[in-house]
Parts: sequence; C-alpha cells; structure tokens
Amino acid sequence: MGRRSSGDVPTLVEKARSGDARSVARLISLVEDASPLLREVMAGLAPYSGSARGDDERRSGAQVVGLTGSPGVGKSTSTSALVGVLREQGKRVGVLAVDPSSPFSGGALLGDRVRMQDHALDGGVYIRSMASRGHLGGLSWATPQALRVLDAAGCDVILVETVGVGQSEVEVAAMADTTLVLLSPGMGDGVQAAKAGILEVGDVFVINKADRDGADQVRRELRSMIALGDRPEGAWRPPIVKTVASKGVGVDEVAEAIEQHRVHLVESGELERRRLRRARDEIESIALTALRQQWRGVHENAALDDLAEEVVHGRSDPYAAADLLLESLEAGGS
Repeated sequence: MGRRSSGDVPTLVEKARSGDARSVARLISLVEDASPLLREVMAGLAPYSGSARGDDERRSGAQVVGLTGSPGVGKSTSTSALVGVLREQGKRVGVLAVDPSSPFSGGALLGDRVRMQDHALDGGVYIRSMASRGHLGGLSWATPQALRVLDAAGCDVILVETVGVGQSEVEVAAMADTTLVLLSPGMGDGVQAAKAGILEVGDVFVINKADRDGADQVRRELRSMIALGDRPEGAWRPPIVKTVASKGVGVDEVAEAIEQHRVHLVESGELERRRLRRARDEIESIALTALRQQWRGVHENAALDDLAEEVVHGRSDPYAAADLLLESLEAGGS
C-alpha cells in the first residue's frame, strides 16, 4: 500500500468530526507513527478542538480526565465503569488506555480494550490502546496529539488511563483537566502516596476495592495528609470517594466529583491556566524533538563525536562543547 496522500487528510478530518471510528483510528495512527502528514493533520484539527469548538453549552472542548495509580488498584475496571456512567448521562466518551510497551518491538503488552468489551459496540465510545514505547512518565509521547483528535471528533469527556509505573506516573496531571488517583487497601498506598507526590497532583482520590479490610484506614491516612497540605483560601479540596468498580458501587459519586471539579476550574479560571500550560508543554516538546533531529544530523557528521573527544581528553568542558554544538546548529539552520 502506498503512502497516504496529502489530499486524504481533509477527508479524514471531516469524517472523524462526524464520528466515523475508522477515520479517528487512522488519524491517531498517523500521530503514533509520526507521519510526515502529522503537521497537516494538526492544522486540520485545530479549528475543531479546544475553545474553537462551537458547542452551544460549553466552548472549552473535551474534558480530559486522567486516571493514575499503582498496578493492581483496578484502573481499567474503574475506567470501564466510569464510561458506563458518563454514557448514561448522554456524553460521548473517548478512552486512551496507555499500555506498557515491549522494549524490543514497541508494541503494547496489555489489551485494555479487551477489558472494556461492554462498550465495544457503543458508537458513543471510542477506545484506543496506545503503547508507551518506553516513555517513563506512564504516557505515550503521542498522547497530546491523540487528545486533539478525540476532541475534534466530538468527545465530551476523554479518559486517559496510564501505565502504573510508580513515581514517574504523576506527569498525567500535566495533560489532564482533572486527575483521579486510584488507591486500594492492603497495598501500602498511604506510604506510596507520600513518596510519589500524588497528593499534589490528585484532584479526586478514589479508594477502589473498598469492600476489603483497610479501606477506612486508607481514607483516614489520606484525609490526614490532605489536611497537612498548604492550600490557599478558595483552593479545591480533593474529595475522597470509596468505590467497588467491579460492582459499579460508588462510580456515580466519582462522576459527580469530576463534574464538581470542572465547575470549580471554570469559575476559578484554573481551567484556562491548565490548558495554557498544557499547550506550552506540547509546543516545547515538539521543538525539542525537532532539535534532537538536528542533533542526529550533527552526530552523523561526527561533529558531536569530535566535541565528546575534546571533553574526554580535557581540552574542553561539557558546557563549552554544548555551546559549540548549539552554535553549529544555529549556523546550519540560518
């Protein structure tokens, strides 16, 4: 099969906007593959995402909800249950389930979509597993652009379920409007919360598997740690919700907490600030990626190896070498 022509992109964008699942899938595949058409895809989506969307009730685009937590707390089960509640409310839902990747093939090792088969035939739900491809933060590098695709496709809420990789996973907060931190009894989550810094990123805390012994203890520990936090007057105070996601218990309360947080974000102006930070980080990431590509070109010309040799033999220092490298890149780009 030949490479997709540029003329196909507007058609794909238009079909994706109408809710065509295959077109959404193709656009996200272009994102994941870092296609040469990616710039055209993003330009085509821009008028239909974020605050550019012409929703009568809400012009701020899709609400992005991140779900994070240690392995075994029931993130996929909770995500599936939350999808069900949101669909009962008439909302279109997108799910990006970021799977651990094989370090050899880059492919996902888990099949989150298999665990969400209850929604497989629902046209109002789009579920996509994305490989993290070794990205330490628990998210795929392509996640921000994939969010734009789902936003432009008309999703009201996008759930981003992350890989459980411990302390690095907190970067989900940088991409989400609302971050759900999932914990469960019997896993030492109170200590984990303090060590991983999730108290700072959590907007809603969910104690899943709350029918097990120790759920009340986890809640007490969380309440104590939240109370110790230095929060300015009028700041959001994260609620703690107990659930048994496998039975659907407490999931309505989670959805209500998410909605209350959205209202707070809008009224306080924090939603706009968070999204500006997200766009800033995305722009910076793209620029740094382009810079790395230029570095590879320098490396192929042996310039970087020469600079490294100078540092190794004490004829230069790494800062001076870095300055020379940047100068060579600037000269090459001018």
